[in-house]
Amino acid sequence: MKFILLGLFIGVLLYSGYSSMAKVRSIGDFFLAGRALGPWLSAFAYGTTYFSAVVFIGYAGKVGWSFGLSSLWIVVGNALLGSFLAWLVLARRTRLMTERLGAMTLPEFLEARYHSRAMKICGALLIFIFLVPYSASVYMGLSYLFNRVFGLPYLYAALIMCLFTALYLVMGGYRAVAVTDVIQGAVMLGGAGILLYYVLAAPQVGGLAEGIGKLAQLDPGLVSAAGPGNRWPALASLVLLTSLGPWGMPQMVQKFYAIRDEAAIRPAMWVSTVFALIITFSAYFTGSLTRLFFDKLPVDPATGKATPDLLMPMLIERALPEPAAAVILLLVLSASMSTLSSLVLVSSSAVAIDLVQDLWPGAKKRGVLIMRLLCAAFIALSLVLALAKPAIILSMMAISWGTVAGAFLAPYLYGLFWRKATPAGAWAGMLTGVLFSVLLSLYYRLDPAVVPLVGSLAMIIPLAVVPLVSLLTPALPVQLVEKAFGYRAATQSERGGAA
Repeated sequence: MKFILLGLFIGVLLYSGYSSMAKVRSIGDFFLAGRALGPWLSAFAYGTTYFSAVVFIGYAGKVGWSFGLSSLWIVVGNALLGSFLAWLVLARRTRLMTERLGAMTLPEFLEARYHSRAMKICGALLIFIFLVPYSASVYMGLSYLFNRVFGLPYLYAALIMCLFTALYLVMGGYRAVAVTDVIQGAVMLGGAGILLYYVLAAPQVGGLAEGIGKLAQLDPGLVSAAGPGNRWPALASLVLLTSLGPWGMPQMVQKFYAIRDEAAIRPAMWVSTVFALIITFSAYFTGSLTRLFFDKLPVDPATGKATPDLLMPMLIERALPEPAAAVILLLVLSASMSTLSSLVLVSSSAVAIDLVQDLWPGAKKRGVLIMRLLCAAFIALSLVLALAKPAIILSMMAISWGTVAGAFLAPYLYGLFWRKATPAGAWAGMLTGVLFSVLLSLYYRLDPAVVPLVGSLAMIIPLAVVPLVSLLTPALPVQLVEKAFGYRAATQSERGGAA
């Protein structure tokens, strides 16, 4: 059963890449699907990129075990702040302004908005440094999963996943990714429902009401709003990091660039919000029930140490029959592949669009070819890192979300809405976010209990730094600001929405 499902999944990937290949004629077609994606494709591309296998395999068990039902605050944050408000606040302005400025990437937007070539280069390097190892870590996780479920050696599993990712991504670009994301999103929704059904029906739980009652008997804190031990600061930092972080992540912001028109934004907003609500509720609610299945954390046989990372895999193995477990495997694979494709696409664009074309203007004539070659090169680089398994991958993965979001969120947000944001203010915000995240994370030795708090502060502090420095430094020329905001050609309603 699991091999049949895997074969069908790979077939869909390859077909989507092949069918999309004929529509790729320019680098804009390859990276943004010609800015012509409708609401369903855009919404599923956003949702499947947002939620990777880490949510189901790592975070759900770890957070659910530690915080119980209070982990559902993450569900609220991801659905309302990370999805609904992100689309409501950012999508329309991003789509309009990036088209006016001719920007296809987040570093290109920063260059055009703040008239700073150095800011584009710095942004591209940050994406490369922190997102390529992140993609390598996804390959590592998938390879371990295939090794456990299919019995494939780690090397073969990594090679297979890299090969199929390269084939469909290199052929069809973002259009192929978006088409595949709809299928992957449907698999994730179906898998989420199956997971909830079997876990609630398990004798250890005995249904919704009885399961909550059993949790309360174990520890009343597991069913309280603040969680056991009144650890709300740690929980709040997780909510903020996973919900506000997408506002500054290049692979998420790209989805707003590519949507077809303003009319497609509202339906995409609702679809992505419902998707986020279902996926996160299934993951974190199931994770909060792990204490009913285990008396203590399971031990990793490879290291001999207790680890929460095995909670969800072992829960699935115990509570689900083999056909249902095969669907969950496909859910995890779908979540990983969609996130992985977006990471590779954004990482390669950081070099192809933001560095190569900047340093070699003649590259624009061969933009699609260069983009395809770089996608293949970054997949190969991720494979090498995944096979080498250096400890630095795990370290960089741990701080990548907070560092990248901390670097881009404030300059991007103020660049969209505040005419008085200056290049010096944007630089100050970017450097503050990066240095705060990296230095404090290293100072606390990447302590898992501290990294989410550091990442959250790395996003929040630049939101105060950018306006403070901007008010004290020279403003941009009026014509550059007008070009970005489009005041001369704007409608009255858009003028009223600008700061």
